[in-house]
Amino acid sequence: MYVCGVTPYSSTHIGHALSYVAFDVLRRYVEHLGFEVRHVQNFTDVDDKIIQRAQEQGIEPTGLAEQFIEDFFQTMDALNIKRAHVYPRATEEIGPIIETIGKLVDSGYAYAAGGDVFFRVERSEDYGKLSHRTLEGMQAGSRIEIDENKEHPMDFALWKGARPGEPSWESPWGPGRPGWHIECTSMSMSYLGESLDIHGGGQDLVFPHHENEIAQSEASTGVIPFSRYWVHNGLLRLGEDKMSKSLGNLVSVEEALQRFSPDTIRLYFLSSHYRSPLSYTDDGCAGMERSLERLRNALTRDGGSESDILDPEPYQRLFFEAMDEDLNTPRALAALFDLARDINRSSDAGQQVSDAQDSLRHLGGILGLTFEAPEGTATGAGPFIELLLETRTALRQARQFEHADRIRNGLEQLGVSVEDSPSGSVWHMRRS
Repeated sequence: MYVCGVTPYSSTHIGHALSYVAFDVLRRYVEHLGFEVRHVQNFTDVDDKIIQRAQEQGIEPTGLAEQFIEDFFQTMDALNIKRAHVYPRATEEIGPIIETIGKLVDSGYAYAAGGDVFFRVERSEDYGKLSHRTLEGMQAGSRIEIDENKEHPMDFALWKGARPGEPSWESPWGPGRPGWHIECTSMSMSYLGESLDIHGGGQDLVFPHHENEIAQSEASTGVIPFSRYWVHNGLLRLGEDKMSKSLGNLVSVEEALQRFSPDTIRLYFLSSHYRSPLSYTDDGCAGMERSLERLRNALTRDGGSESDILDPEPYQRLFFEAMDEDLNTPRALAALFDLARDINRSSDAGQQVSDAQDSLRHLGGILGLTFEAPEGTATGAGPFIELLLETRTALRQARQFEHADRIRNGLEQLGVSVEDSPSGSVWHMRRS
């Protein structure tokens, strides 16, 4: 499995987290099914944006990239996302990249012009097969910068000639650096072979990035398909807009983790199908924090006699049926919440629930949930906090604001932040 990685020029944001949680769950489930997974994920550590940001800060591009690669690892670890087995970096794979470009030039699929090297899209008979586009449609729907060195407007760069003040490496076509698309082709084939089982990334990478990867990969090796399965996650939105660095409307993972637990963020993402777009809101995450507490509480319940046992098999079957349906995590989560509800009911009725609790932990673990309570809070505290907030709401409605403030202040001292909104009060644990 090859998953397109980040361009490390700023802090890791929750749009990244959405994507890598999705592929983490895919990997966990495939491993659960008994497959041995080799997972490769790259870093594009030389790029126009990295160079520009480094110049603005007066530091070397390698130093800037290293800083945000470390930030990426820290935030992914905090979210319980399994690390890939290999994290190749473009700057450390220049030799194989040049070799791949050389094959394309020698076979006539690429040409050198003005210090650059371009891929001939017209030479690729099925170019556009992933995104279901034609060359004519691509040209009509794109704002293409005129480049007199190109034979066709849609030809794309495999090698970019050196420019003053930018990192560069020697090549048969002169000094320069790799284009974005060729990096992933070369790195994926170096570590996984000429044909992959799964290639993943965000939906915004379908065209041109993954389309170009297919064209250059299959042209360089003659092996079809380059990837047996393409998996693309929906994009995260903040309000009406796609969350992106260029729009400046980002919420960093660090910021999100100061407000919500890792399990809460993961649960919020998994409540929507991975291919669907998702709007991020604090209220939505706060609601998931409360939902998560129901799962945690079910794991703390005591059971009754061993002669009367809650059977987890029906819930397991529903869970796995959902996961087999293109990772339908909303349905899988519904099975977990049904199981948690019946654990509580069965516990109240004196049934033995330990097998069901083990199953809940196991199924949650396949989704990457840890069920760990926020630091400084005992598991099961959620319902009491909810009860206090209901009391506080009643006090405010009765205009007994002094007593209402005492509840809020007391919760704040215990590390529980309370925020009031038109739809009601929400709480979350402050995280250090």
